[in-house]
Amino acid sequence: MEKVDLLLTNAFVLTMDQELRQIPDGAVAVQGDHIVAVGGSRELVEKYQAGQTMDCQGKVLMPGLVNAHTHVPMTLLRGLADDLRLDVWLLGYMMPVEREFVSPDFVRLGTKIACAEMIRSGVTTFADMYYFEEDVAKAATEAGMRALCGQTVLKFPSPDAGSYEESLAAAREFIERWKGHPLIVPAVAPHAPYTCTDEILRACAQLAAEYDVPLHTHLSETAQEVENMRRDEGMPVIPYVKKQGLFEAKVLAAHCVHIDEGEMRTLYHARAGVAHNPSSNLKLASGVAPVQKMLEVGLNVGIGTDGPASNNDLDMFEEIRLAAFLAKVSTGDPTALPAQTALLMATRLGAQAMHMSEWIGSLEPGKRADLILVDLSPLHNSPRFTRDPNGVYSQLVYAAKSTDVTDVMVNGRWLMRDRQLLTLQEEELLKAGQEYARQIDIFLMRREQSVLSKLIAIGGAMEEESFEIQAKVKVEDLDSILKALKHPSIQIERKRHYREYDTYFFFSDAQQGILRYREDEFIDDRGNVTNVRTRLTLIGTHEHHEQSVMLSRSRYLAPATHTLRFYREYFKPVREVEIQKDRLRFLIHYKDTEFFVNLDTVSQPELGKFLEIKSRTWSRADAQKKTALAVELLSALSGGKGEPVSVDYIDMLK
Repeated sequence: MEKVDLLLTNAFVLTMDQELRQIPDGAVAVQGDHIVAVGGSRELVEKYQAGQTMDCQGKVLMPGLVNAHTHVPMTLLRGLADDLRLDVWLLGYMMPVEREFVSPDFVRLGTKIACAEMIRSGVTTFADMYYFEEDVAKAATEAGMRALCGQTVLKFPSPDAGSYEESLAAAREFIERWKGHPLIVPAVAPHAPYTCTDEILRACAQLAAEYDVPLHTHLSETAQEVENMRRDEGMPVIPYVKKQGLFEAKVLAAHCVHIDEGEMRTLYHARAGVAHNPSSNLKLASGVAPVQKMLEVGLNVGIGTDGPASNNDLDMFEEIRLAAFLAKVSTGDPTALPAQTALLMATRLGAQAMHMSEWIGSLEPGKRADLILVDLSPLHNSPRFTRDPNGVYSQLVYAAKSTDVTDVMVNGRWLMRDRQLLTLQEEELLKAGQEYARQIDIFLMRREQSVLSKLIAIGGAMEEESFEIQAKVKVEDLDSILKALKHPSIQIERKRHYREYDTYFFFSDAQQGILRYREDEFIDDRGNVTNVRTRLTLIGTHEHHEQSVMLSRSRYLAPATHTLRFYREYFKPVREVEIQKDRLRFLIHYKDTEFFVNLDTVSQPELGKFLEIKSRTWSRADAQKKTALAVELLSALSGGKGEPVSVDYIDMLK
């Protein structure tokens, strides 16, 4: 008799192999980290002498589940900000908190909490993408789990790198250190086309190809992402990344919600895998991925939970069930994505999507001993019919729960026995996780009290000036002022023509100031738009007025890199006002002093035509000097007609 370390007998074995063999009274023989044999209990008992024999008591013995896409350290951000659009959730809350708190300690703790949750729900392998990915790998190996770990690369600074060059270098070093590890497959993870440049995508693909490791990324997650790509690059996301050479690598593409059949065929020919994330796509209203069509094309499609901050759990049983349901309702076909196929996506197909099926995904001789036992005897699984050979798949997908998993083995090592975790201390993890929650709560509560703090969190706002001198007068026409600007005492440095679209946000606490979103259209001499610029300005409350000239407190500027809708949902103003105007702007020198002269025609609302004088200064003494000159210049240009007013357009609407 051949000797083995472990013989699991009296089990209902689901191999999930190419033939989808089922062995009702089955057994699996394990030696070291791999499976030696799969067959009937009597056959294997007669053939193998085991150091330990375990009676599985009729439970289902199957491959461990494969979570094909997640961000496991984000267990520490679970429930932090929900019921928001993807961009507001990610850029307004997740990333600012991550910049403040994410560290190697944060990542290790979050990963261990995630591993405990996944082990309990029968997951033996996961595909991750995050910062400090080496610490994810270390924590996963301590927990005994198998993982594809992708080091994130972005076009802007991240918690673990000041630039994409640093991230790329870190990814290279990580891959070199971990390639060939028995549990960890290192990878590079350019976050997404909209957070990476062409150069980054190409460099990441070259790195992955050089070391023959996977490349993990997000593709076509939202309709907005695809629409923006069409607008900016003239093509959808999949053709765009193909153009950058991304598919020279072994790609694992998360989401792929908004792709057509042609793009599916591109992915298929590139041998790319897809990770379908049902709960996250529903929660963030990203849409329903065309999974049934992907499978018909021949794509390897796995199932992922996505991160625990956008799901908000790591329960693969829930995802498998939801994947089957979504395919049916989205196609109007109740036969779409049957239970057997859904479970296959969570095992062998998921392993194929992750480019890891050589070792995992099915119970076959030579593959790693990654397996789980599932008890189908509880009330919610009863009764059990045997007429239909696919009945066991239906029970597992439509009735079973993650709590039915009793035992978990990875690489021949037990991680859970009789629902008791063997490699992790839950109580300690929960206590440490709650301490992070306390600190993050304090950080966000302080930030939410200040519009300026929220502006800094997303845009790197900078203080522009201490005082802005501003005086204006209403005029009947602008031609006379254009003539007056030719006076020898006035030197014109430059001239600009704009159309300005302003949206002002007001807040319940007036001391927070007013936030202005401005879109400037640059107009040439022929009336054509040559450029568009968007900016955010936080305008402080007015300090005081002198000689009918308004002096405002310091202003803070930030680039407006998101949509107006994003800022509306992020800042949550209590009131908005829109103003549109055509502006001729002159930078001039008058009596050795620099001024901006604006000739405005305010069309929405119809306030009329205005001459406005502006200047900037850092000291009160200089402000008083410039105030007098501003009033003098205003009178000279307007021919002394009309009294200067010390209010902005927004004040005229109050």
